Amino acid sequence: MLVLLPPSEGKAPSGRGAPLKPESLSLPALADARKAVLDELVDLCVADEEKARDILGLSEGLRGEVAKNAELRTAGARPAGEIYTGVLYDALGLATLDAAAKRRAARSLLVFSGLWGAVGITDRIPSYRCSMGVKLPGLGALGAYWRTPMASAMPEAAGDGLVLDLRSSAYAAAWKPKGEVADRTATVRVLHAQMVDGVEKRSVVSHFNKATKGRIVRSLLETGAQPKGPAELVEALRDLGHVVEAEVPAKAGKAWGLDVVVREIH
Repeated sequence: MLVLLPPSEGKAPSGRGAPLKPESLSLPALADARKAVLDELVDLCVADEEKARDILGLSEGLRGEVAKNAELRTAGARPAGEIYTGVLYDALGLATLDAAAKRRAARSLLVFSGLWGAVGITDRIPSYRCSMGVKLPGLGALGAYWRTPMASAMPEAAGDGLVLDLRSSAYAAAWKPKGEVADRTATVRVLHAQMVDGVEKRSVVSHFNKATKGRIVRSLLETGAQPKGPAELVEALRDLGHVVEAEVPAKAGKAWGLDVVVREIH
């Protein structure tokens, strides 16, 4: 099983250890593309703070993120699973998993990134600020930039098992599973159901959507569930107590869509 996650907008500080070693990152086929993004981002942040802040979409209060990007090559690195924070990662709770679940997480979790393309959670990276929605002057929109290198690297990373795609739309733009990989891909949407005047209404709630996705991944890792495809994933999630509704594709080459319906927000 391969689980595709979005990054967090906010990130923990860089570590004090050794700096980034690009050659050590997962998906080595992305090395040249990563270098191109890193070089342009660092050069931009070193040369013109105001221009960099505008391109990165940073408020005045986040001005310090530009300086952080300028030092990416020398900043200390930490495992990506420690760098990414926020609602989904808090609910996932990587640090509190038992040893077996941590090994499963290291094998199966891949975090998409505007800067790195995608990294494994044990890959050591510095803290940075560069979303997939950024448009760099030289390379252009990163969502579009990453499509070509991702198209080469991701099918191999997906192997022959289930792909559980929990990315937000901005990060999903960087790679869309196709062909037989799409046949064994499932995307998840979390819906909050509540009664309004005797009628059930459903809505997407961003915060709760992220938290529920984090809990889903944690429960799969803790139990060691290894669904081989979307149909088996539906059964596994139901066994774990989730209310799941599946949209089976009408034709081959399309991902399954799963709605996880919840009635309590927490």
